[in-house]
Amino acid sequence: MLSVVDVTPCIQVGNVKLSLELGEPSARSKEVAQRELRECPENREKGLQEIKKLLDADPDLKYPREDRFLIRFLRVCKYYPESAAELVKNYFSFKVKHANMFDDLLPSKEENTFKHNVCVAFKNRDQNNRRILVLRLGKKWKHKEVALDDIFKSAVLYVEAAVTEEDTQINGAVVIFDMDGLSLQQTWQFTPAFAKRLIDWLQDSLPLRLKAIHIINQPKIFNVVFSLFKPFLREKLSSRIIFHGTERQSFHRYISPECLPPEYGGTNTEPMIDAYDWYKMMMMIENEYKTINSYGYKK
Repeated sequence: MLSVVDVTPCIQVGNVKLSLELGEPSARSKEVAQRELRECPENREKGLQEIKKLLDADPDLKYPREDRFLIRFLRVCKYYPESAAELVKNYFSFKVKHANMFDDLLPSKEENTFKHNVCVAFKNRDQNNRRILVLRLGKKWKHKEVALDDIFKSAVLYVEAAVTEEDTQINGAVVIFDMDGLSLQQTWQFTPAFAKRLIDWLQDSLPLRLKAIHIINQPKIFNVVFSLFKPFLREKLSSRIIFHGTERQSFHRYISPECLPPEYGGTNTEPMIDAYDWYKMMMMIENEYKTINSYGYKK
């Protein structure tokens, strides 16, 4: 993390302890980093030197020079410094382009969205040690009380927290869009502008390995929504979007039932963590968000 944290952020939720995993990556993750990301002492040292040199050449960019920040981008780009530097620039320029979303974006300002429990991360990871984020954009989404833009903001806040974890930097994350009960009125909330912003963020500005997007429980009307996104999708991301409908066997080929709650045909009976629990966790590291917000391109 960039801000000073005296203790690991942690809250008690019933009998469950919820915390960010800020320690060293696990032995399993280190193997993944070597095998998939070309991570080794030589590439790490060279990559950090080169990315700083490339970013220093941009006089309008103020960026965190800490290794622990830059390593996030190098891992996503498999230690190719040119690609990582471009991702850093995209990360900050995207915030300028969409200043109405990102200016002073803090957990404390998005409490309402988390109370509605529409966008929530699982406490557990999947079988590949990836974080799991679920967006419930059907019957559990009260679109008159929580705007789609607010849900986007909450997803950004989750990602900023997740990428502080080295295990997540290495293994990445999967996203589940649960569209159960999507109504006609809800489809009207999706616009081409929203679709382009979301896809641009995912494809060009995300400092995270997005390994898959699973669409489940979608009704036929979802085809209208997806048609807005299709024109902006490039092959890499498009190939990682998997449609399952209500077919659990298909879904379980990608995420083990042991990692899923019963409502998704899983066998994990641990109580689900609510989005508001994650909100309380994020409030413990609000200074981290403020620190990130202090960097970027000159306006």
